[in-house]
Amino acid sequence: MSRRAKGYLIAIVVAAAGVTWSLTRLLSPEPSPAPASAATAAPPVGTAHITATLYYVSSDGRALVPVRRDVPAATSVVDQGRQILNVQLQAAPQPYVQVIPKGTTLRAFYVTERGDAFVDLSGDVVSAHPGGSLTELLTVYAIVNTVTSNLPAVQRVQLLVEGKEVDTIAGHVDVRRPLERDTTLVRDGRGGDAGPPPAKTQDSKLKK
Repeated sequence: MSRRAKGYLIAIVVAAAGVTWSLTRLLSPEPSPAPASAATAAPPVGTAHITATLYYVSSDGRALVPVRRDVPAATSVVDQGRQILNVQLQAAPQPYVQVIPKGTTLRAFYVTERGDAFVDLSGDVVSAHPGGSLTELLTVYAIVNTVTSNLPAVQRVQLLVEGKEVDTIAGHVDVRRPLERDTTLVRDGRGGDAGPPPAKTQDSKLKK
């Protein structure tokens, strides 16, 4: 066989092999994907929740307004309190204003047998607070009223910062002891331009 004839034969064999490989790829079924593991499975469609009353500041910055919001449900008072506070620390829904400084996080939450709740916040609640006695009152009672309104087992709330007791959040409101709910700062949110609480009400809560 001549050299040219051998070359033609090799070319024919290679071309035939290529056609066979292509047909095999086209006709072979695609491999089935591996089953998803539990870690990659789709999350449940719905999550149990409760409707809680949270407190934000009115658009004029002069009063607290109760707002109903969905909060993940929990099985214990302490866990439910954590869920409520984590939502409370998020941005306020329009048209309300968040009076707790941005970046503030919940470090811990626990309740004593006497019904006193301790809310331990990150240092941002102090370092990022804008100041002013009324603003500080609104900050403190947004938290106190939220906790006591939603957890019947809690009668009073004490604020901690970075795990420690503090005298005030911004220099005005005494938070050295547990505080009871106070509705003198609350506007119902259905209209009316309620002014700030009377001076005597504010003064009674300020640090002496």
